[in-house]
Amino acid sequence: MLSEPVTQLKGVGEKAAEDLASLNIHTIADLLDYFPYRYDVYEIRPLSELIHEDKVTIEGRVVHDPTLTFYGRKKSRLNFTIEVEGVAVKAVMFNRAFAKKQIQADQMITLIGKWDAHRLQITVSSYKLGAAEDQEKINPVYSLKGDLTNIKLKKMIKAALTDYGSQIIELLPDRYLEAYKIPNRKDAVFTMHLPKERMSLKHARRRFTYEEFLIFQLKMQLLRKIKRESTQGNSQHYDSNKIEEFINEFPFSLTNAQKKSLDQILTDLKSPYRMNRLLQGDVGSGKTAVAAIGLYASITAGKQGALMVPTEILAEQHYQSLTELFGDRARVVLLTGSVKGKKRKQIVAAVQAHEADIVVGTHALIQDEVIFSDLGFAIVDEQHRFGVEQRRTLRDKGLNPDVLFMTATPIPRTLAITAFGDMDVSVIDEMPLGRKEIETLWAKENTFERILDFIEKRVSKGEQAYVISPLIEESDKLDIQNAVDLFQQLQDYFPPEVKVGLMHGRLPSIEKEEVMKRFAANELQVLVSTTVVEVGVNVPNATVMVIYDAERFGLSQLHQLRGRVGRGEKQSYCILIAEPKGEVGKERMRIMTETTNGFELSEQDLKLRGPGDFFGKKQSGVPEFKVADMIHDYRALETARSDAQEIIENSLLENDEQFYRLRQYLEQEFSFADKLD
Repeated sequence: MLSEPVTQLKGVGEKAAEDLASLNIHTIADLLDYFPYRYDVYEIRPLSELIHEDKVTIEGRVVHDPTLTFYGRKKSRLNFTIEVEGVAVKAVMFNRAFAKKQIQADQMITLIGKWDAHRLQITVSSYKLGAAEDQEKINPVYSLKGDLTNIKLKKMIKAALTDYGSQIIELLPDRYLEAYKIPNRKDAVFTMHLPKERMSLKHARRRFTYEEFLIFQLKMQLLRKIKRESTQGNSQHYDSNKIEEFINEFPFSLTNAQKKSLDQILTDLKSPYRMNRLLQGDVGSGKTAVAAIGLYASITAGKQGALMVPTEILAEQHYQSLTELFGDRARVVLLTGSVKGKKRKQIVAAVQAHEADIVVGTHALIQDEVIFSDLGFAIVDEQHRFGVEQRRTLRDKGLNPDVLFMTATPIPRTLAITAFGDMDVSVIDEMPLGRKEIETLWAKENTFERILDFIEKRVSKGEQAYVISPLIEESDKLDIQNAVDLFQQLQDYFPPEVKVGLMHGRLPSIEKEEVMKRFAANELQVLVSTTVVEVGVNVPNATVMVIYDAERFGLSQLHQLRGRVGRGEKQSYCILIAEPKGEVGKERMRIMTETTNGFELSEQDLKLRGPGDFFGKKQSGVPEFKVADMIHDYRALETARSDAQEIIENSLLENDEQFYRLRQYLEQEFSFADKLD
């Protein structure tokens, strides 16, 4: 039985079982599903065919004994030269001091590593003494802990395959194996551990990539189904005619993307299940207009609405724009920490008595004193700025209100599918007509004075500018311009009539709000700031965004900062001051100057930085896959998601015999047994 403990295998004693347990391997099945994290392919090609920066395998004779140098704490560098096809090739090996004793002059050696064609140098990731023909063609390499070695682990896996391989059961229905031309599970497991050639290994990996994605997507879709059906919503019978009249009075036409998102939201409001939807769209794409129509729909159904935002100034801006938009159609009130005393009591009483239709506010909305008469629709703007508990508290203010989360951070589709798989996602991915594109320029630091002259010209025309710096104060470790120095420099440079403000994360909230209010009112013409201006504030008069040391930021963050300008009628500019050393930094600057599409940028950012960095490692919620890679295998992820939706919508797990094994697996792994029926 595959469920038997690994100690059933010959040669696996107590200590080996402990080491395996540290890798989360407890049963034979766990061991067989523990796949290599990489494969060393010992395939020798002529030096002339090797591609710069590719991973390559070369063999040659060691010309001289290696030299070893130490630097930093416990860091070392081993250098030696090998002769390949009569050419001297340099080999560099980091933090492998022990190899000095193993590698000697006149030995034959096979090296695997990154090839530098310009220097004729290989940075070695692994090596074997002896010529390549003495090596296995494809060598699986596993992650290890304790006293386990690759050789020991391979021995155990071979024994498990010999004794238990025939018991490996197929999980996927035949229709998918045939449609996607992927091998059965048993053959694929054997190939993953004992690969004979590249093509069969490629197909085995393809099979497990799809399997992992399908199981993950099924898990997410089931969670969503269970959440929806276990939390009864309140089917809202809104007035379609009134909504149409409201939309027709807008001074602009909705884009197709806005219309599509609105239809999805209105469908959710009408459904008997509670809405749990994420609305994502670039800065200026018109999310607020869509949210406002949703709020109005809920009001026509006799309900109340709430809009929670992260800062007071943003709450005030939303309050003003919604008050103008709704006119006599709805009673909008504002509730923030600054609203105190008698006024606060009046607003709280109006909310409880249903004399207020829409409440706009900060986390003040979730205080115990705030009691809604009949909250039907709650919106959380910039949802990532609120904790899970805060979002839940707002949701609990009503009897299962519909909840819409909004974000202006364009999340790559692959991440949205995985991290938000248990939510419905609406995307506004086109900009309103007539909006002027922000001109983005990449400049070197030696042009800073010309940039300041440009800012002065814009300010003389009544416009305003942001200047962003990555740090608050001087740091010995990082030679980058800091906000305090920059503020002093700009104050000295500009004439007295150009007022310069300073804002950073260490300022108390009240002071931050005050600085932003002064900037919004054009009492300050230039605002020097750290990235705290990233979210939310609308200053249509600001037309210039200068970002110092721009290479220090990710693409998505640069794009968010750029989105602070370009909100009015005038042409806006974003100037990136950067002198990136590496190729990734240069690529980032190039991409920023070539596109203003946030979704395109976010996909590029994901490729450059990886999913952990995109969300921040701690709160990413991005799953770890054994074989699959969300970025490179995104087509398989899309396919798996589509298949999972079809399986859940058509109840195939319950009604189709072909899905019996998959159902069984989900029941055992994720305890969905009682929820699938």
